Amino acid sequence: MELHSAGENAMMLYLGKETSPEVSARVQAAALAVELALGDDLIDLVPSYASLLVVYNALTTDHLSVAHRVHQCLDNLGTGEATEGNTVVLPVYYHPEAGEDLDALAERAALSVDDVIALHSNAEYRVYAIGFAPGFAYLGQVDERIAAPRLATPRQKVPRGAVAIADRQTAVYPAVSPGGWNLIGRCPLRMFDPQATPTMPVSVGDRVRFEPIDRDRFLSLGGEL
Repeated sequence: MELHSAGENAMMLYLGKETSPEVSARVQAAALAVELALGDDLIDLVPSYASLLVVYNALTTDHLSVAHRVHQCLDNLGTGEATEGNTVVLPVYYHPEAGEDLDALAERAALSVDDVIALHSNAEYRVYAIGFAPGFAYLGQVDERIAAPRLATPRQKVPRGAVAIADRQTAVYPAVSPGGWNLIGRCPLRMFDPQATPTMPVSVGDRVRFEPIDRDRFLSLGGEL
């Protein structure tokens, strides 16, 4: 584990060098431990694949105190075992009209569209990180057969709910935004709703499964095409 300054009131804690359930479990455990250790001095915690950003209140504490407390609480932290978290099922309408790159991805992988859908929806994914936008959960890992590089030219506008693949990651776009991932379908559920409690249906460490649905079901759940 390594701890480095990340600004005037932030520190970055590195807990591993690879993407794995074990490292993700260490990140989760560290987040809980740091939250307890810093208490009211803590402003925010941002977990990622193998790191944890700690943002603290520079008006009530300082770098040395935070570093000491973080090191102290992590001394008793185990190596980490992958925890199950919650299992979240997200409905997806897999179809070229909802996923513009579905046909191309299938052709590149020398698979049928049905094969791509089956490979994507039969797997269970772990939430490794949340960002670049609220509700954008990075899920891994997709079957190697449907892994796909990012688009050479990103789209200026990706619709909310777009289900996409980039390399061996998959995600659901929580809002309309630019993006270069391969679109294979669309989810009608909101991945971020500031008025809801909780604001996001998934958290780091959760498990996600995708459930294929037809067009009528997609529209009845509030999906938009």
